[in-house]
Amino acid sequence: MTPSLRCAIVGTGAVAHLHARAVAAYPHAELVAVTDRDRAAAEAFAAAWGEPVVHDTLDDLLAATHPDVVLVCTPPGAHRDQTLAALAAGAHVVVEKPPAPSLDEVADMVAAAEAADRRFAVVFQQRTGTAAAHVRDLLRRGDLGRPLLAVCQTLWYRGEEYFAAPWRGSWVTEGGGTTLGHGIHQLDLLGFLLGEWTSVQGRLWRLDREIETEDTSTATVTFAGGVVAQVVTSAVAPRETSSIRIDTQKATVTVDHLYGHGHENWRITPAPGYEREAEAWSLPDQEERSDHAPLLRDVFDALRADAPLPPTATDPERSLGLVAAIYASAAADGAVVTPADLAAHPTHRAGFASPVIDQRGIDAPDAGGARG
Repeated sequence: MTPSLRCAIVGTGAVAHLHARAVAAYPHAELVAVTDRDRAAAEAFAAAWGEPVVHDTLDDLLAATHPDVVLVCTPPGAHRDQTLAALAAGAHVVVEKPPAPSLDEVADMVAAAEAADRRFAVVFQQRTGTAAAHVRDLLRRGDLGRPLLAVCQTLWYRGEEYFAAPWRGSWVTEGGGTTLGHGIHQLDLLGFLLGEWTSVQGRLWRLDREIETEDTSTATVTFAGGVVAQVVTSAVAPRETSSIRIDTQKATVTVDHLYGHGHENWRITPAPGYEREAEAWSLPDQEERSDHAPLLRDVFDALRADAPLPPTATDPERSLGLVAAIYASAAADGAVVTPADLAAHPTHRAGFASPVIDQRGIDAPDAGGARG
C-alpha cells in the first residue's frame, strides 16, 4: 500500500475548497502545494487549508513539489494542458467537470494517462452516495424490470452577475453554455444509471441572458435497451431543481434535489401489483450522501492500492459525448446524432460551438384582453 498521498491543487476558486476539504478528511493524504493565476487568491486559500506552499505557476509547482496527485480546479479551457503537464511530471490527475471543452481534448488526456501509466479521474460527484449505487444495482440486475422512460431536468438560476466573469458565456473560454456547465451533472448521473446512450436530438435556446452560448437546451435521448429520455437544462429557472425520473416495467425511480442528494431525495414507487417486491428495493440502512469527499476517498484508496479507479470516477467520454451530441444535433437543425456519428464528426469533436435559437426578441402576447 502506497504511503500518504501528497496532493496539489491547481486553481483556488470555489470548487477547490471542496477538494481541499476532501483531502483534509482523508487520513492518508496531505495538501502540500497550490497555484493560481491570482497570487493573492492562492495565498488566502492556502491560509485556510493548512498553509500548503504557494507557487506562481503549475510548472514551478511540479518541479519543486513532485506531487503524487494533482487536483485540477480551473476553468475547462485550461484542463487539457494542465493535465498533460501533471501526467508528464509523474502525477495522477483528478480533474473537475467538465473535463474539457472538447472530446478530442479528453481523448488526449486519457491517452496521456495510459502512456504515463498514471490514473486520470474525473469529478462527477452526483454519481456518488449509497442511494445512487443502490438504484444503479437494481437497474443493472433487472430487479425493477426494463427501464422504459426517463425525464432529466437541470433547472438552475444564474443571473447576470454570474455571467459577468469574463470567461463565462463564451464558446472559446467556457466551451459551452448551461448544457456543458450545469446539465452535465444530471446527464452524467442519468448515464451512470442507464448506461450508454444511442441517439440524441437536441436544440439550444437563448431565452434571457446576454451571452454567446445557450442559457437553455432541450433534447430527446435514447439509451441502450430502448429507454427514451426527455432532457431540459436551463440557467433561467428561479425555482431551482435537479431531478431524474426513470419509469420501469415495475416501478418509478425519482431523485429530486439541487446540488447534492441523500436518501431523502430518492423514491422508488412500485407499479400496481409489485408492492410486495418493493420490500426488497429499500435503500441501504447506512447512508452516505453524494459529495466530493466519498469520490476522492475512493479514488485515493484505488491509487494507494494501485487498483483500477472506481466507476464513480471513470468514463469521462460518456457524459461529455452526450453533451457533445446535443450540441452537434443543434448544429444540424435537430437531426439525430449517434455515437458513430460523433466518433467521426467533422466539427464537434474539436469544440461545441453551435447555433443558438434566440427567443429574446419575441414580444410577449398582448395582455390587453385581461384588463377590464
